[in-house]
Amino acid sequence: MRRFLPPSLTLPRKGGGDKIKLSCLLFPPPLRGRVREGGIVTLALSSLMLLTAPASAADAVAVLQGLDKVTARVSTFEAPIGRPVSFGTLEITVKTCRKRPPEEPPESAAFLDISEQRPGEAPIERFSGWMFASSPGLNGLEHPVYDVWVLDCRAAAS
Repeated sequence: MRRFLPPSLTLPRKGGGDKIKLSCLLFPPPLRGRVREGGIVTLALSSLMLLTAPASAADAVAVLQGLDKVTARVSTFEAPIGRPVSFGTLEITVKTCRKRPPEEPPESAAFLDISEQRPGEAPIERFSGWMFASSPGLNGLEHPVYDVWVLDCRAAAS
């Protein structure tokens, strides 16, 4: 089986402690009809196996959409892989972005790190995890002023 994610990518455990290697969650032994612990999360993460990476991760971008709840403005913006972009007081860094091939049902997913940088204060981590384009409510940013969600993954415009 091909691995589409870097084996070094890790996820923090809830409540702190050691991190879990993402490859262990994405590529468990065959389920063979059994229900595993954390069923929905394992199922959602296992669906990433069907997603593919762009030809070169260096020229890939995640297409994101953000809502400023105070002004009710919706903005669509591109976030290059590995480079931080700003949306209001948020700083968003896309670690990886995956998209299913055209012959499969459409799905895009991105691993995002989102922190809030207010003037004169230390950055506060607000979100770190996978977001799915088809299910923005599955694992979303919880912020009183901003909403951010993934729309697509694609190659950067030349």
